Amino acid sequence: MAIRENLEHIISEIPKNVSLVAVSKTKPFEDLKEAYEAGQRIFGENKVQELVEKQMQLPDDVQWHMIGHLQRNKVKYIAPFISLIHSVDSLRLLKEINKQGSKLNLKINCLLQIHIAQEENKFGLSATELDEIFTSIEDFEFVNIKGLMGMATFTNDQVQLKSEFTYLAQLFKEKAIDFKNLEILSMGMSGDYQLAIDCGSNMIRVGSRIFGARNYHH
Repeated sequence: MAIRENLEHIISEIPKNVSLVAVSKTKPFEDLKEAYEAGQRIFGENKVQELVEKQMQLPDDVQWHMIGHLQRNKVKYIAPFISLIHSVDSLRLLKEINKQGSKLNLKINCLLQIHIAQEENKFGLSATELDEIFTSIEDFEFVNIKGLMGMATFTNDQVQLKSEFTYLAQLFKEKAIDFKNLEILSMGMSGDYQLAIDCGSNMIRVGSRIFGARNYHH
């Protein structure tokens, strides 16, 4: 029953306006079922194939979030059911999502992923690329840009994390003045979600604090 207790503990710690995404990547279906039975309804996956398989097993009231890097040729597999794509990190990907949305006559909810970490290998848009997307936002009839997402540097340095979260929160505030649809700021994971919330996050992505350490046997 550890999963239920972990969920209850996290929910008791976070403000009511903060959404909790249970990061269930690499976790067996039994773990997701346990979280579902404990009341969790938002699950985040980072691989399309795993996401599609799990989506077929859990009830329809689950909201599925794509939180990992998304390849353009995989968008079509998740477009019919995805609740939110966190990881839109290029204009080309956004165009593909719009194309798949138009085929289904469906608006697909997205977050724009901003590069805030010091590591080069993390994906994300620069502030300039973000501006380019907002300039051409009218072209994306089948995309609903709901907010911004960022992945901080993998570090215990609280000063560094705070500066990255603060930067993203400031960018979000500036954009939300002009674009009223922007309501989600997704930042913060198992190790740093309290700090992220203090900096303005209203959606956190938590895996190991719910499900325990990751399984790498996939």
